[in-house]
Amino acid sequence: MNTAILIPARYNSTRLPGKSLAMLDNVPMIKRVYDACIASKIPTYVLTDDMRIFGLFGSNKCWIEEEQIAPYANGTERCAGAVTKWDELKQYDQFINVQGDMPDVTVEMIERCVQWLKYYPVSTVFTEMPKEMQDNPASVKMVRAGDQALWFGRGMTGYGEWHLGIYGYRRETLNLYPSLEITQEETIEQLEQLRWLKSGWQIGCSSVYFKGVEINTQEDLHLWHYKNSQ
Repeated sequence: MNTAILIPARYNSTRLPGKSLAMLDNVPMIKRVYDACIASKIPTYVLTDDMRIFGLFGSNKCWIEEEQIAPYANGTERCAGAVTKWDELKQYDQFINVQGDMPDVTVEMIERCVQWLKYYPVSTVFTEMPKEMQDNPASVKMVRAGDQALWFGRGMTGYGEWHLGIYGYRRETLNLYPSLEITQEETIEQLEQLRWLKSGWQIGCSSVYFKGVEINTQEDLHLWHYKNSQ
């Protein structure tokens, strides 16, 4: 199957506005995510709403649609919009959505999402969650049965796998996403993948090694700098 990586990069993040351009060792975070993705040798594109981000990549590698034109609720909606509107993406059969706050994304994570699309219409990855993260109501936990995800939540504490911000979708599956019902659970948890589960879709999941940082807050930025200074 012909695969592309999509990196949604909304500028006005709720918890950390402008985080896509936050500097990580003098490199904008979105550029660091992009460079990590192209190491997989899979064609990679950035999807944004901001000219400052667009200017880092240009029209061949970046698609821009301003928020007032299309107020996407999450990264998956932005991916679905780009796939239907941008001719550059018509050549691809499946897509890997790497969230723009994953500067430590690895080739293994990307490849596992690609592999699991052979068996499931949506795929993702997880890793072992430290106890302190399980007890943190802000961290995203996943409950699974074998290689199938059963549920995701922030409010769960004391158990769960560490769900990582990367998804795979078959084209026809991604095209359907905007038409699915937005449920109370998705709204409360602010987790886009719950729309799939509440609509009866299966999500395949694979275990990977990950010791990096997902950057959602100013504290996460400090943690990334600390870990990379050791």
